[in-house]
Amino acid sequence: MTNTLNADLHCHSVVSDGTLTPEALAARAKANGVDLWALTDHDEIGGQARAAAAAAALGLDYLTGVEISITFLSQTVHIVGLGFDADDPQLWHGLQRTRGGRAQRAREMSNDLARVGIEGAFEGALHYAGNHDLISRTHFARFLVETGVCKDTYEVFRKYLTEGKPGYVEHRWATLKDAVTWITQAGGVAVIAHPARYKFTANEEFALFTEFKGHGGQGVEVVTGSHSNAESVVYAETAREFGLAASRGSDFHSPDESRIDLGTLPALPSQLTPVWTLLVDRIQRAQT
Repeated sequence: MTNTLNADLHCHSVVSDGTLTPEALAARAKANGVDLWALTDHDEIGGQARAAAAAAALGLDYLTGVEISITFLSQTVHIVGLGFDADDPQLWHGLQRTRGGRAQRAREMSNDLARVGIEGAFEGALHYAGNHDLISRTHFARFLVETGVCKDTYEVFRKYLTEGKPGYVEHRWATLKDAVTWITQAGGVAVIAHPARYKFTANEEFALFTEFKGHGGQGVEVVTGSHSNAESVVYAETAREFGLAASRGSDFHSPDESRIDLGTLPALPSQLTPVWTLLVDRIQRAQT
């Protein structure tokens, strides 16, 4: 498997904050020419069996996946896990604890939106949450678009639900050590998701990558729907600097909201080690 493999190792279904089922995502990935796919729902692996079965039925190679929310230096950071045992009890229990505070946080977000005249946001957001345990800012954003408060989700996150704006409520997630440990002890590889999205200083980012590698993390997303071409170049160099494998994933959520579709990203730079080369024995191979 080479750097030109059309791998898409980051996307979301209705099990977290996407709008398509695992089966529909598998079909879309296959139709778009994806060779290796992973479903990486937020803090939830309840869709893994469905995703793997759908991939197998379509002749699509599959890796288990998850995107774990952590707190690092008071910011929320996402760690993708790939190729783990989806029945691992420590991973299951850790993710269950991580999900636990979402409902209370959502009610506090709704109360803060009501303070600026937006009523019924909790109930409205819940309508969009296929899994009520994983109600998130994305579900609130869809409610604000539906009710005409904003024209699209990009406008929502400019005006609401982010730090300093109405509807933002901080939540303390798992630690970096927790997330990397859960993934690696379940036989998987931990990957820092879309690093350009975080607002760290250079020293803080260095601390993130150093601590991540120290806990056993092995990868970083270089080519992702959240990165510009210039940012991909920056994090290709970061991958080389820290000796990390490179991952590639669209972060696809919805046909109506996502800027990058499944399977349509540029290839990884040729000089990097693809993360899937670390997971050859963990890939669920399609029968041909």
